[in-house]
Amino acid sequence: FLSEFSTDVISHQQFLWHALICALLAWLLGRFYMRYGRSVSNRKNFGHNFMLLALTTMLIIYIVKSSIALSLGLVGALSIVRFRAAIKEPEELIYLFFTIGIGLGIGANQLVITILAYVLIMSLMVIHAMLLRKESIQSPENMILTISTTELSVKDINGILANFFSTVELKRMDQLNGRLDLSYIISSDKVDQIIAAKDQLIDKAPG
Repeated sequence: FLSEFSTDVISHQQFLWHALICALLAWLLGRFYMRYGRSVSNRKNFGHNFMLLALTTMLIIYIVKSSIALSLGLVGALSIVRFRAAIKEPEELIYLFFTIGIGLGIGANQLVITILAYVLIMSLMVIHAMLLRKESIQSPENMILTISTTELSVKDINGILANFFSTVELKRMDQLNGRLDLSYIISSDKVDQIIAAKDQLIDKAPG
């Protein structure tokens, strides 16, 4: 069992080379997410974390893979840490796992396999993004509507939107310091409908 842990000395040049590759792959993934991600959250801020997450994961694997004591210590440390990241959409979780996978693969010195898997997954993601873009062009009436209020309830807003749009789908809801932030996907091909819905929301909550 102990022989499974590598005792090879890793040169500084090799570590830096792997770190540069890891940073590049994570940076490209972040740029792809900012451009083609469909999350309604702030994709720019979220995507900027990919490089640091991948490099941190790579560093941890580089350190613990040569020592069973460090590996057991890492397991013990992680068992008492509680992560409270606000991951509210499956897409965000997929990108996080992909980023961690990049760091794990390169940290475990599986450079070729990691790059091959990266190219394969990114190719599938590009094809998926192109298909979604084609679908959105064919259905241009779908759009994102963001509402921020301190006076209206979700029930009130849903009732108003349902009077104007055939499709009303709540995608995200946040509440902080009494302010309610909602993101909807609505279907509308008329600007007048959107303006009328906005006016009624303002009349309902003029403050």
